[in-house]
Amino acid sequence: MSLSLSAKFARRELRGGLHGFRVFLACLALGVAAIAAVGTVRAGIQAGLEEAGSALLGGDAEATFTYRFASDDEREWLASIGTAVSETVDFRSMLVVDTGETTERSLTQVRAVDDLYPLIGNVTLDPPIPLSEALAGSSNLPGGVMERVLADRLGLTPGDPFRLGNQDFVFSAYLDQYPDNASGGFGLGPRSIVRTVDLANSGLIVEGTLFDTNYRVDLPPETDLDALETQAKAIFESTGMRWRDAREGAGGTATFIDRLGAFLVLVGLSGLAVGGVGVSAAVRAYLAGKTGVIATLKTLGATRRTIFLTYFLQVGALTLLGVALGLILGAGIPLALAPLIEAQLPLPSDFRIYPAPLFEAAIYGLLAALIFTLWPLARTDDIKAATLFRDAFASGSTLPRWPFLVTTLLLIAALLGAAILFSGTVFLTLWTAGGIMGALLILILASVLIRWIARRMRRPTRGRAALHLAFGAIGARGGEATSVVLSLGLGLSVLAAIGQIDGNLRAAFSDELPAVAPSYFFVDIQPDQIDGFRERLADDPQVSQVDAAPMLRGIVTRINGEEAVTATDNHWVVQGDRGVTYDDTMPEGTRLTAGEWWPEGYSGPPLISFSAEEATEMGLEIGDEMTVNILGRDITGTIANFREVTWGDAGIGFVLSVNKTALAGAPHSWISTVYAEEEAEAQILRDLASAYPNITAIRIRDAVDQVSSLVERVAAATRYGALATLLTGFLVLIGAAAAGERARTFEAAVLKTIGAPRSQIIRSFALRSLILGLSAGIVALAAGIAGAWAIQTFVMENDYAVIWTNALTVIAGGIAVSLLAGLAFAIRPLAAHPAQVLRARE
Repeated sequence: MSLSLSAKFARRELRGGLHGFRVFLACLALGVAAIAAVGTVRAGIQAGLEEAGSALLGGDAEATFTYRFASDDEREWLASIGTAVSETVDFRSMLVVDTGETTERSLTQVRAVDDLYPLIGNVTLDPPIPLSEALAGSSNLPGGVMERVLADRLGLTPGDPFRLGNQDFVFSAYLDQYPDNASGGFGLGPRSIVRTVDLANSGLIVEGTLFDTNYRVDLPPETDLDALETQAKAIFESTGMRWRDAREGAGGTATFIDRLGAFLVLVGLSGLAVGGVGVSAAVRAYLAGKTGVIATLKTLGATRRTIFLTYFLQVGALTLLGVALGLILGAGIPLALAPLIEAQLPLPSDFRIYPAPLFEAAIYGLLAALIFTLWPLARTDDIKAATLFRDAFASGSTLPRWPFLVTTLLLIAALLGAAILFSGTVFLTLWTAGGIMGALLILILASVLIRWIARRMRRPTRGRAALHLAFGAIGARGGEATSVVLSLGLGLSVLAAIGQIDGNLRAAFSDELPAVAPSYFFVDIQPDQIDGFRERLADDPQVSQVDAAPMLRGIVTRINGEEAVTATDNHWVVQGDRGVTYDDTMPEGTRLTAGEWWPEGYSGPPLISFSAEEATEMGLEIGDEMTVNILGRDITGTIANFREVTWGDAGIGFVLSVNKTALAGAPHSWISTVYAEEEAEAQILRDLASAYPNITAIRIRDAVDQVSSLVERVAAATRYGALATLLTGFLVLIGAAAAGERARTFEAAVLKTIGAPRSQIIRSFALRSLILGLSAGIVALAAGIAGAWAIQTFVMENDYAVIWTNALTVIAGGIAVSLLAGLAFAIRPLAAHPAQVLRARE
């Protein structure tokens, strides 16, 4: 009976319209929309990647070998499972252009292809000619194509010659699109495509040089991909082959999109938390205005359950409306902006309505609304019939009864569980939740402290009326301090944390680089070239340091007889191939943390030196056996020592080093880092590239620019999420200011009656907003700095320093937003006539 009666009361209450619930609906809709939009974009990109999986991979399946070609047995097996097999070779090289007396060089990512390429998909060139025609070349030179940015950098137009290693080519066309561009991962240079057979005399693809071979297979339609993957790994597990199929066509790109999307959804949850403050405030303000109605209902015999259900059903109906509006916006905005988004994406996408992200956003919205409205609704119990027509809602216990507390805790646990389930990242979800809860707690405590300080500051400012009035309003019970600090503070906290993380990442990649990083990283130096390479640099006064080491690539396949992936819980070291070096004696500057180095000239069973930090993470101990596959050959050695390896200075570092005789006879090349004055870099590159055309030089500053560009795009996406949070906080702030407009009107009327000039009143309003904005900004900055420090220190494991320019921007933003909202809702109170206002309060 109480449910049907409550439903009838709720319907009658809803007839009054949405007055008092506009901020409620706006905050809830915006929070849900942000999460739904991120999820829809992520789903659209993922769907595009899945639909174009074969084209992105360049085949239905792919077998990759590190620094070698497939053996006859491997080629035979690949041919047996498919209808066609295409071989490509991927490596970095210097593309050289002679222009008169000068020579221009630029790093490029070369894909050498056969006549079957592309096996699946199409290559688009400008001018629009077939790839086979472009690679056939002219003027007795084989042809090559390259991305426009590379051609423009070197001043090339179709018909101009260029050189790779010792081989000359003619530039035939600009490379606009090619099918497997999303599967190759991060590249340091623009793409060039030539034929593999045309590189036979280039000196670039020989044993020991750094290259990957990829064999794309066109499979019959009925092929069982799971069974084929199991078979491939079982047959070629010990050869170092890496296997992928069309389901993983985008490689790490799909994983990156998924993780970035999950992170942005978590950022969106912080916006929903800010909106929750507004939702809670709106419900509280609405119920405060219903004190007389609730007291009257209790006088007439309405039960506690009936009253609670009445307003619960009313708020529930409005919650469903707010969530529905958010879902419409979250799904509609990506669809409306689809052409613009697709034009900016280098990946295929398919934007349409996806139920999964909308369901996820709806769950988040409903749970957040329940969490933030339950306490205000529970406090209807505090209104007694005997307190009819009194301001009873502002009195009573601060906390609701224990069943509501338990329910709230269960709802928070459900929200956390949903976030973990949907994001798939327990660690990041708990960090985000802890940060949000910690920031809310800090802001609540800060608002109490601000009110306490304001009350203490009233007396010393008695002679300055405007400031005295401002402190009085801030310190008043039930004033604006709590709502302003919470709504504005949480949004600014997220923005402050992101600004600090962004600034520290930029500092790590650029500001600190010139003092610690080498100028060039040279690869593919052949063993018979290393002495001449060193001689060129030895007597150069502008070269301060040259480090060089032999390098091979290997895949850790087994540890103590167990599969490495299983033994180390899929640690990053066993994911793909890693650099391997050898040493006869312990290198200068090496610091052992455990074990001993092998004696000089050691020629016994293979011994391994392993990075100490990674060894701890993988649970390795001295004496453990490790099997490494190098060029298809298994080498099993015993771990003899652990050593410190530094990764942060862009120098040479190897996780794994073995004794020299363990790799005797294995084809390999050398790598080198060169530290030189910036003005000497160009001449060093010219001399070494002219003497050794096969070597590849990677300019560290260019590499850092590439990484910085990627970081900037991620940071920009995160900042948009933070700005959505800040916008939600601004809406809550507007709601709080609007709710306080009546009180300001009465305050202004009283002050005018006792003779206060309009300028003094507006100064008091402005000072109130300024002090609250400054306080919210300072508290948010402290919370943001603490959160950024925790993420930088414990998640990213980087050094941390406060970026004061970003910090001051946050404080200035807090003052500006608070002042804007406060003054916007001071216009009508200042314009009101005191007689009308005071008469209405009688």
